[in-house]
Amino acid sequence: MFERRIVRMVAGAVAAGMLASTLPAPVQARVVSTEEVLAATPASDRTVLEALLAREDVRARLEALGVDPRQALGRVQALDDQQVRELAARIDELPAGAGVVGALVTIFIVLLITDILGFTKVFPFTRAIR
Repeated sequence: MFERRIVRMVAGAVAAGMLASTLPAPVQARVVSTEEVLAATPASDRTVLEALLAREDVRARLEALGVDPRQALGRVQALDDQQVRELAARIDELPAGAGVVGALVTIFIVLLITDILGFTKVFPFTRAIR
């Protein structure tokens, strides 16, 4: 009876934690000044793309794919403002993958701890402490 209560409490805490980790961050609405709007023009999008291409890991990946980084930079500079805006928006929307990896690691750790405590038997390489 006591063990069942502990299992239910741990499962409830894990479920609440997983649910809380998926909630979106709060957003604030405010008036935007002209200077901020001008700072968000395609010229700043273009500098963001150029800074992305200047990163060493991006350059190495481009070279691994057989693309000359200077040629890629030249193509970014040749884009018109609408194309730069669309490309910057697409890059911002791409997932980084950290959320997926973090969730998988969290699930693994939770299952590992419950295996060690003897509540579950998921992994064959663990032994219960009781």
